[in-house]
Amino acid sequence: MTELALIRSLMDKKFYDEHKGAKSPDKIFSKDVVKIKQVLDYSMKKYEKSLTVDELQALFMANNPTMTTANRQVYTNLFSKLSKQQLMDKDIASDVLSSLFRQTLGEEIANIGFDYVNGSTKSLEPLRKIIHKHNDDFLPNLEIVWEDISVETLLRLNNLEAKWKFNLPTLKQRIEGISDGHLVMIGARPNTGKTSFQASILAGPGGFVDQGARCVILTNEEAYHRVGIRYMSAATGMSRDEIRANPSKTQMLYKRVLDRLSIKDCTDKYMDYVELVIRAVKPDIVVLDMGDKFAMRTSDKSDVYLKDATIHARNMAKIYNCAVIWMSQLSAEAEGRVTPNQSMLEGSKTGKAAETDLMLLLSKDPMLEGEEETDIRHIVVSKNKLNGWHGTVTCRLDKDKSHYIP
Repeated sequence: MTELALIRSLMDKKFYDEHKGAKSPDKIFSKDVVKIKQVLDYSMKKYEKSLTVDELQALFMANNPTMTTANRQVYTNLFSKLSKQQLMDKDIASDVLSSLFRQTLGEEIANIGFDYVNGSTKSLEPLRKIIHKHNDDFLPNLEIVWEDISVETLLRLNNLEAKWKFNLPTLKQRIEGISDGHLVMIGARPNTGKTSFQASILAGPGGFVDQGARCVILTNEEAYHRVGIRYMSAATGMSRDEIRANPSKTQMLYKRVLDRLSIKDCTDKYMDYVELVIRAVKPDIVVLDMGDKFAMRTSDKSDVYLKDATIHARNMAKIYNCAVIWMSQLSAEAEGRVTPNQSMLEGSKTGKAAETDLMLLLSKDPMLEGEEETDIRHIVVSKNKLNGWHGTVTCRLDKDKSHYIP
């Protein structure tokens, strides 16, 4: 009998202390066995030691001297069965007790639910009392497998922090690269070169694609063909005019990235769709262009739902062993600033920055009246949990070829 097996387990003082009180309520036992359980509770409190079956039987009979002969025989038979009961494995006993407890608690909550439906109960107080009483006693079936924190494992995993290396030498000198589980935030004002930057580090010479990464770009701002042409320019090192004039050469140079690079227009899609794509394709690197537009508006406050979406992105990076690159706009406060900071991310307070492993903010020199815009670009490392370096890297943007170069 399962309930007698549980009584046998509860006779062990250590097991009893771990499962006493609300964790082993009387309701999970039958009316005869519950009387044995009540004597067991009393005895454990008084003697604070494990009990044998003979000791528990003697205590039970002593505490129930007025039983009829028939009742005495019923309990004599129960104790006889208890003595023959094979001791249950402690982990199994704990799981069984947990399951019975949840069932009993569920029935109790369901009865309150019927009272709400019937109108006999109009206050949430009964439900609140149950939750307050059992909040610390609800026993999930939990098996914890602790992480390997040995010297060898930690050194090996930390050596993989740069699985995919940046192909921009001035940036690589400071931050070698990114790896699985990383969330990378890239922000800039409009017309700074965000799309060209992602195209350059992914599809440019020596970029992530050339290193063997399977890359997926999910775009929801510009039309996919406008994003695609920048990737084509970055991959071939050719301007749009050169591409049009030399289709066969373009095809030859471009094919090196096509097997490992995919672009999908995701207008009006949200983070749940992003997760479906990641689960189906299993990419090494995912670019969300623009990341903010994948966030479902679950609140009137943009910082709230953007934080939720960023947490979702970070979790996906860790769960599916990929790097997620989140493209973001900077607010008007960053206009004309050579060194923007993480507080200037559009629509966010600290939520996006808090979840990010690496934040790169792109900027350009302010354009003076009467002068043409220069090709100088600045990459501000605003947050860096990878190696801790913060500062500004200066480089040039070849707009025609979507290349960031030293």
